Amino acid sequence: MNAAAILDLLLPRVCVCCDRGMGEGILCEVCWTRIPPLPSPSCERCGHPTRGTACTYCRLLPPFVRAVRSMCWVPGRESSAAVHALKYDGWTDVARGMATRLARLDWPADVVAERTAVVPVPLSRARERERGYNQAAVLGRELAHHWTIPCWDDVITRERNTPTQTRLTPSERSTNVHHAFCVDVSARARLDGAHLILVDDVLTTGSTLNAAAHALFESGARIVSYVTFGRARTAAD
Repeated sequence: MNAAAILDLLLPRVCVCCDRGMGEGILCEVCWTRIPPLPSPSCERCGHPTRGTACTYCRLLPPFVRAVRSMCWVPGRESSAAVHALKYDGWTDVARGMATRLARLDWPADVVAERTAVVPVPLSRARERERGYNQAAVLGRELAHHWTIPCWDDVITRERNTPTQTRLTPSERSTNVHHAFCVDVSARARLDGAHLILVDDVLTTGSTLNAAAHALFESGARIVSYVTFGRARTAAD
């Protein structure tokens, strides 16, 4: 019996959501199937469910943002377990399952044709040292592999260690991340005319993604799109 088999015998793998025994991964296949995709119909641009009515979410996006896509609602029992495992518990392997599902999302044809690179939303240096990694970068690298495009995790930095957005109002979130991001001067040649896909774990109000997108656009990117695993419900949802 090899070391891996002995370890599985002593510490059997269990799903981080339901504690069911499993062979591989962090979330079991049953829990993955219990994460429903965002419902249809949805806005062609921002991907937010519209229930057949006009979209009100797009007004939160800068004009240079082409499209936004997310896999599922957060919070949710299984979706929240996946995000928490990636973001706080150090289970970076869950990003593979997330990226597999994100890679199946439907995008406008021009986004698929033009996307230049995946750009993860950065953490501050202090936050990344504390956590040991940037969950958006882990997810971004997995997604870039599926799309066979590069993941540029070195073009944008978070200059301020902003307080967590979790308990802030929408206006406070926007103020919190205003001018928080900076693009490295040496990276600007790569950004010139590019259509970049910003990736993060969860989209709530879009304040963080918008602030990062503004920094990229002002540094030469032509268009930016967003992709996140989870999306928070609005009051209308």
